[in-house]
Amino acid sequence: MNSKQIPSPRHGKPPHKGMVWIPGGTFVMGSDNHYSEEGPAHCVSVDSFWVDQYVVTNKQFQRFVKETGYVTLAQRQPLLEDYPEALPELLVPGSLVFQQPNHPVDLQTCSWWAYVPGANWRHPAGPGSSIKGRENSPVVHIAYEDAQAYATWSGKSLPTEAQWEFAARGGLDGAVYTWGNEFAPKGKRMANIWEGQFPTAYLKPHPPQAEPVGSYPPNGYGLYDMAGNVWEWTTDWYRDHHPENKTKSCCIPVNPRGGTLEESFDLNIPSRIPRKVLKGGSFLCAINYCQRYRPAARHPETVDTSTCHIGFRCVVNI
Repeated sequence: MNSKQIPSPRHGKPPHKGMVWIPGGTFVMGSDNHYSEEGPAHCVSVDSFWVDQYVVTNKQFQRFVKETGYVTLAQRQPLLEDYPEALPELLVPGSLVFQQPNHPVDLQTCSWWAYVPGANWRHPAGPGSSIKGRENSPVVHIAYEDAQAYATWSGKSLPTEAQWEFAARGGLDGAVYTWGNEFAPKGKRMANIWEGQFPTAYLKPHPPQAEPVGSYPPNGYGLYDMAGNVWEWTTDWYRDHHPENKTKSCCIPVNPRGGTLEESFDLNIPSRIPRKVLKGGSFLCAINYCQRYRPAARHPETVDTSTCHIGFRCVVNI
């Protein structure tokens, strides 16, 4: 089904400026045609809710910090007892920053990431960089607790994975992308993703980075950047697959909440740090690598991780 649903204007004034009403409904969540963690595709139902039209920007986050004095995880000194096996150079405030290789690399190694001391939301590329002139770009280097703190301060919450995916689809149930089934309709790029051969060849006239919100067309619900630009936190604990299909209408999950805390741990990593679900992909997703700029796509991220391509948006549940 590819029927476009338009939000009803009958729900009055948004609870906060810049929020869009999402009418509840049933949809097919996940996909059986892409990465294994997206399956099995299954029907779920969500109640109506409000969602931010844009991801949270540097300007908005700066106001939050000014009013509360909040210090993000990337700006705090890591504690040795939390990371007993960490190298000394990693026990300084900082965050993960993309470093574009100038030579061919193995795409399985993720060797383009570097922990940069001093990198945080104010200094997205590390010391010497700033957000001046980037006030309307998404705030990045945001760990899960940072996003949660902002949401609480603003009188909102973070979306569940089901809410996020339902909103991202914009009424196009079953479509591959947030805008339909064609990657570049009439040759037009619809999201801020990597152009070129990742990670060595980048064809845009500026460094790989998050672009100002609203730089690309909105989806059917009027929401921007639900594909690419920055990954977005959800409240759901990650598990490596969706629940099995339920075919009877009486068994369709309503407002599902994902996995359990125990399921979220990566058994291949000794440190038991829980993981949440990220959605949406980022400017580092490419045709040849990480095609997760789709509403069904999902990615696990440890709650203590911040990077130059992770941000968030909020919801209000009615």
